[in-house]
Amino acid sequence: MPFTFVRKSWVANRVCHNDLKGDPNMDTQIKMTTALPQSAIEVTIVSDVMCPWCIIGYRQLEQAMADTGINASIRWEPFELNPDMPVTGQNTSEHIQQKYGSTPEQSEQSRAQMKTLGESLGFAFNWTPKTHMWNTFITHQLLEFALSEGKQHQLKLALFEAHFTDQRDLSQTDVLVDIAATVGLDTDKAKRIIESGELGAITREKQQYWQARGITGVPSMIFGGKYLVTGAQGVAAYTDILKRTAAEAATV
Repeated sequence: MPFTFVRKSWVANRVCHNDLKGDPNMDTQIKMTTALPQSAIEVTIVSDVMCPWCIIGYRQLEQAMADTGINASIRWEPFELNPDMPVTGQNTSEHIQQKYGSTPEQSEQSRAQMKTLGESLGFAFNWTPKTHMWNTFITHQLLEFALSEGKQHQLKLALFEAHFTDQRDLSQTDVLVDIAATVGLDTDKAKRIIESGELGAITREKQQYWQARGITGVPSMIFGGKYLVTGAQGVAAYTDILKRTAAEAATV
């Protein structure tokens, strides 16, 4: 599935990335489309709950949607920034310094920038010296379950808030079940999904699907199944691509 790169940016202050390489010869059979509300644009967002630029990018897209009056059907797809991270997680500052070679001062400056940007978009980043990053394979499985229940979008936003705003431990089953309950998911089913790992295979398959298509950083947003925008590009950029995609859809 070829995409047209509208904006591609792996710049550290706009995108979160890992070092995994996709297999260009892979051809997994995954149905990525769903029934859309009338006149809505399909926007697929490949992301990880641990990525601050993913929620920033989404909030920028949300504002662009409000400004233009263009509706979009959002679908979230899985991506792990740190698939080898232990379940117990790692201190965020320590992890960033090890992964990117950032000094403590650089890390603090970057977090301050994101905090200010988040506030302007109505989202609170409440980092502390004890803030952790977690292995998100289980959260992606829970999101796959939520998709089947029509609650994926709500759960994704709730997980962003739980992690960045409320500083909750997303490695704990009871925490994830509690978050699932807040969006109306059945708690017994959610607990079973987490403990059984029954959605692990489809989650891995979807991750590999996107890696095979060159996605190595997030957020990566695909508009109308055609245009790929990487990194949190700002309200103006999302406004332009929404208008472009909507105009093309209107001529079909």
